[in-house]
Amino acid sequence: AFMIMGSEGREEQTLVSDQDNGIVYQDLEKDQDKKDAAEYFAKLAALVCDQLNIAGYKYCDGDCMAKNPKWCQPLSNWKKHFHKWIYQGSPEDLLNSSIFFDFRGVWGDLALTDQLKSFLLDCVAKRAGFLRHLAENALFFKPPIGLFGKLVVESKGEHKGAINVKGALLPVVDLARIYSLKHRIVQTNTLTRLFRLYTKHILSNKEYIDLVQSYNYVMHLRFLRQITTIVDEEKPPDNYVNPQNLSYLDNAMLKEVFKKIEQIQQKLKSEFIGTT
Repeated sequence: AFMIMGSEGREEQTLVSDQDNGIVYQDLEKDQDKKDAAEYFAKLAALVCDQLNIAGYKYCDGDCMAKNPKWCQPLSNWKKHFHKWIYQGSPEDLLNSSIFFDFRGVWGDLALTDQLKSFLLDCVAKRAGFLRHLAENALFFKPPIGLFGKLVVESKGEHKGAINVKGALLPVVDLARIYSLKHRIVQTNTLTRLFRLYTKHILSNKEYIDLVQSYNYVMHLRFLRQITTIVDEEKPPDNYVNPQNLSYLDNAMLKEVFKKIEQIQQKLKSEFIGTT
């Protein structure tokens, strides 16, 4: 089965999405069969990843792709990876591997990815401290709000005067992922996860509406910015928005979103770390 992860796994690609994918295949008993399978799927992975790159999905900078032999493995080896992350992974390991927790199968024998998903959720249920580590990582992003509610922008460099709004989405994505892993929700899309959490009464009606509106608003800003860089500035798309180019209402909305993110992080801190 060919599987995709990260923003692709969540069906949340933008115009700057790169490849995050892998191949999982059946475990084999005979040594020659194992060797033949490894060679075959290595060639398949290289072909698919190269064609995706030609189509516009650039190679992953972190090499999290099926053409990396580490991510083209039989099911038992994938299970070992997840077991290690959940039971032995450091906070830094989890930060680097978080994209793998949003995987979904897209082609081939999807029973393989279903088995891997069940294994993941079973491991999470048995390892309470794992979600605490994920919650700690979700607190790394600090909403760029200064004194008196003023937006804090980049002070130097290419994006001076702008804010990386992609970071504003991460706490929402993290919250949806963490609660979904805890409550065995198999869907990966953030909005779908939030809806499932709402129907399970994990999120209140107000929390659900606020999160969905915040998420949709920031995604809207990201796409507008990316289209502007391509069409008007003739540059590669990015996620840096200059508040001075926004209307008064957009600035006010962005500030409210960052305030909501602070509340989200407080919720995670309280429920998974035990501090306020």
